[in-house]
This record gives sequence, C-alpha cells and structure tokens, in this order.
Amino acid sequence: MKTCRMPEVRTYNPSRVTIVMNGFPMSGFADGTFVNIVQNNDGIVTQVGADGEIARAINTDRRCTVTISLQQTSPANAYLSTLFNMDTLTCGGTIGPLLVQDLCGETLFMASQAWIVKPADVEFSKEISTRAWQIETGAPSVYVV
Repeated sequence: MKTCRMPEVRTYNPSRVTIVMNGFPMSGFADGTFVNIVQNNDGIVTQVGADGEIARAINTDRRCTVTISLQQTSPANAYLSTLFNMDTLTCGGTIGPLLVQDLCGETLFMASQAWIVKPADVEFSKEISTRAWQIETGAPSVYVV
C-alpha cells in the first residue's frame, strides 16, 4: 500500500531577519523589500574558443553590494550617517562586519569588511519616506542563500 507524504510547511517571518552593521542592530525597516544582497560579479566566467572548446575562470572578486531600506524615522539612519562621515574623515576607520540572518530560515550572510558607499538619498512627502543605504562588502566569509 502506498503512503502519501505530506509536504513540509515552512514559515518566513520578516521580523526575524536580523541585520547588524559594526555591532549596531538595525531596526525600522521600510515596507516591502528591506534588504537586498547582490554579488557584484559573476563567480565563474566562461569563454568559448573558435573551435568550440569552453574554458572557465573562477572570478576571485567576491565583493557584494547590500542595500538596506529603512523608514525615514529609523534610528539606524543617524548611525549609518555617522559611520559614513567618520569613514571619510578617518580614511577607512569605520570598516567593519556586516551580518544578515534569517532566524527562521537558513539564509546567512556575513562579511568581515563592509562600508557605506554613499549616504542615502533623502526625500520628504506626506507619507513616511524610505532611506536606501548602499553598503559594499569585501568577500563574505559566509553566504548561504
């Protein structure tokens, strides 16, 4: 007799996604997508020769860009502004670790070197605006999607 296997139920909870920059836990995330992690380059580059032979090269540039979207009222905006300003004044004195972790799932991103590329754009309206912070990292030490 065949038994039917029930599909597993998985749960995602956005309030259980932790983002920590230089030891500062972020809060006050914008509605919608509030963190986006992109590897800056292809991990493997291929080239096809004239005779059809394929060659692959492992790209050692593993830098990533992480965009964190915050509500304009988030206290993390002031912290990130201070980090950026201090970084430009101290010639890299605020480069530090970045952690993004889904505590209900398996996604984990950790880089020991991260820095703010530029301050978030600022806008005001009758609604709460979003401040999107672009952070670049060195090669992540852990990257589980």
